[in-house]
Amino acid sequence: GSLIEQLTTEKYECMVCCEVVRIVAPVWSCQNCYHVFHLNCIKKWARSPASQAEDGNSGWRCPACQNASMQIPKTYTCFCGKVHNPEWNRNEIPHSCGELCGKKRQCLDCPHLCNILCHPGPCPSCPAFVTKSCECGQTSHSVRCGQSTKIRCSNVCGNTLNCGKHSCTQVCHAGKCSPCQLTVQQVCYCGSNFKEALCGSKEEFSDGFGSFSCQNICGKKLNCGRHNCKQVCHPQPCQLCPRLPQVVYRCPCGQTPLSKLLELGCVERKICTDPIPSCGKTCGKPLSCGSYEFIHTCESLCHEGDCRPCSHTSNIYCRCGFKKKVNFLVIFFLLFLIAAITFMCDKRCNKKRSCGRHKCNEVCCVDTEHKCSLVCGRKLNCGLHRCEEPCHRGSCQTCWQTSFDELTCYCGESVIYPPVPCGTQPPECKKTCTRPHDCDHPVYHSCHSEEKCPPCTYLTQKWCMGKHEVSSVQLMFRFRLLNVGDCSPCVSCCLSFQSCVMESSLCCHKLNLMFFFFRIAAISIATKLTDLQLGDSVEISRLITKKEMKQARLQCDEECLALQRNRRLAEALEIDDNSDPFNIRSSGPKYSDILKEDARKDLKFVSDIEKEMRMLVEAVNKGKHTKKSHCYPPMNRDHRRIIHELAQVYGIESVSYDNEPKRNVVITAVKGKSMCPSNTLTSVLDKEMQSRPPPPIPHYKQTDKSSGNIGLSKPLKEEPVIDYFDVQD
Repeated sequence: GSLIEQLTTEKYECMVCCEVVRIVAPVWSCQNCYHVFHLNCIKKWARSPASQAEDGNSGWRCPACQNASMQIPKTYTCFCGKVHNPEWNRNEIPHSCGELCGKKRQCLDCPHLCNILCHPGPCPSCPAFVTKSCECGQTSHSVRCGQSTKIRCSNVCGNTLNCGKHSCTQVCHAGKCSPCQLTVQQVCYCGSNFKEALCGSKEEFSDGFGSFSCQNICGKKLNCGRHNCKQVCHPQPCQLCPRLPQVVYRCPCGQTPLSKLLELGCVERKICTDPIPSCGKTCGKPLSCGSYEFIHTCESLCHEGDCRPCSHTSNIYCRCGFKKKVNFLVIFFLLFLIAAITFMCDKRCNKKRSCGRHKCNEVCCVDTEHKCSLVCGRKLNCGLHRCEEPCHRGSCQTCWQTSFDELTCYCGESVIYPPVPCGTQPPECKKTCTRPHDCDHPVYHSCHSEEKCPPCTYLTQKWCMGKHEVSSVQLMFRFRLLNVGDCSPCVSCCLSFQSCVMESSLCCHKLNLMFFFFRIAAISIATKLTDLQLGDSVEISRLITKKEMKQARLQCDEECLALQRNRRLAEALEIDDNSDPFNIRSSGPKYSDILKEDARKDLKFVSDIEKEMRMLVEAVNKGKHTKKSHCYPPMNRDHRRIIHELAQVYGIESVSYDNEPKRNVVITAVKGKSMCPSNTLTSVLDKEMQSRPPPPIPHYKQTDKSSGNIGLSKPLKEEPVIDYFDVQD
């Protein structure tokens, strides 16, 4: 009833996915615990390694009751199993066919089938009444069909016990009667041993009726009256004497009949003690040291009794076949087998096991598969648990551990609801960090899962060492300022960070001291200044000495002077710097003279490189991905230098990999950062070639003008141009 109500109101949850089971969703019901699951969920669960039984051969386990099943569900059927893909009817139970159940009830004694409509859960008890006998069968009663209670009367059982001689004295009871508890004296078949035993007990070597085998030699006199029985204590009569004349028909080796020997003059035997005539041939009986491959025979003449020990030697190989040894006088075949099995060489197997990580190292190994018996033990993708499977090749499976607790950020605003796979990181939270901080300044960073908070970025007021001026510094820099050794009159120079970046980008190839740039860049990146994020400037005059500032100043050239004139003119006309009225930023790219000179030597190579870079930049700016990369084939150092310089013009990242001679370059275009220049290097070189004046006509000097003799002097010889960079590595 509870199952029907929850399925009808869609309040029943699947234990695999923890989702509600809809009335139109295909389901599967366990026949042992009657839990209902989504059909697709139970299929995935049955194929997963976590569902397999411990022995590995009993199928998969139910998620609820752990009952093992061999077959994986494939079709959607009603609860009674008669209808496939049952349609939902508002007036019927969900996932049922609406017909009679007809399943056999769980009770083994009930012959009636379930007579209610198709339903989830177990079938109710049978309502019919039947007549049952008591345990001893002497009385009868009318009871409910399928009732598990046993009927017992007050009479004595009286059934015959296992001995077949005595009756049961217990009151009407369930099950078989207990064995007879009377003690009797038993004697062995040969009559030499006695023992006390329970009446009717069937012990080893006992027939259960008062006699047993003592496992000793019988020793009774045979019918000849001269020899004793050599068989183990036995219940049947002893056999005839094996040496009676009417029993022996051949010589001891069995090759010649006695009738033929009698014709040759041998004496006829009268009694069993008379010797058996010998034929005089080689015995030839197979010895006990032989096997199926080779047989050793007795080399003595025909004789009575046991044969002599074998005089041959045999080679015994170790089980892997690497070594062999000679075995002398192997008398018994059993000893030969034991020696062959126990003989092992000391060679260790050097083959890899099935995991590919460990060696076999087995002594005298005969294994062909070399399965690894060690546990894998490598960390899973969660980083918390280790693989418990046998050592294997390839990657380990995903961690199957799952938490059913909510995973929250530190402040609890962001939540990941269960089930949470093992190794899941806490959710990102955009709220302000609520952890306790060392200072009482405002917090600007978001909630985070790391234990330590980033450094405080709040600006505080601090006097210089000479107490001349007060400057705004970050709390993390206060210790650095306290360690300044001397205090010269303070320098109140404040540089605008934006202007510094602009001038540095225009004149960076002329910087003779890179220390200034690296110092400012490291400070700005490491501290994540809040003011820089808001677009304000930062006071840096207190971070460097006066001498460093003087050395770090850039020497202005014509380009810098033009920039200053444009800036002063923009201030006079009240024009915003971002408007770029003089087309400074949008002007064509500036290619170095060295790059142009290298490009003229191999225009086709430069054209192909620029074509590839333009395609890469256009693809990343138009596509969904933020980055795209391209790998060039291995090339020489000059070609790699051209690619690196062109990548700077296009705003592309370039990195060289591998060693010579297979060193190559990989370029990466970033969306929003990489841009195609207005003029390519090849187009710039074409324009320079077109605008270059034609070569001058050779100048001939006129001499001896007064005499009328006009002489043409030789053209002036130009000095050779030496390329100092065209050298070998």
